[in-house]
Amino acid sequence: MKRRRSREYALQILFQIELTGNGLNDDLLKAFWKGINHEPDDVKEFTHRIVHETLENLDKIDKIIINAAQNWSLERMAVIDRNILRAATYELAFRDDIPASVAINEALEIAKKFSTEESASFINGILDRIANETPKRIKPKTKKRIRKSV
Repeated sequence: MKRRRSREYALQILFQIELTGNGLNDDLLKAFWKGINHEPDDVKEFTHRIVHETLENLDKIDKIIINAAQNWSLERMAVIDRNILRAATYELAFRDDIPASVAINEALEIAKKFSTEESASFINGILDRIANETPKRIKPKTKKRIRKSV
């Protein structure tokens, strides 16, 4: 349930950023958390990670969504649905530790809460396509381990 709250908070922040056009900044985050009563640090940390990494990889994420959303442009999608898709696509494409089924299910539950049943079906179709077509995960560059010979 904690991660669901983090995902919901991340969606609200991403939605606010897109509507205001102001981008992510400390003032926005402070104002956001000020209105929310006592959340554990791990909820805030996961929220911030989703928001920061979604925004960092937004161009890649949007391309993945566009490729999967047959005959739909991002601009045609409702702002809330677009941002649910972005956060879920971030999890599908960039997070090895989150199973695709969990990322999709969480996105659908959030869509039902913040959008509509029809949106949940729309989002499900796109995310299912992304899960099946995206390489298992797009991994950030990692350092190769060098084996020491004994």
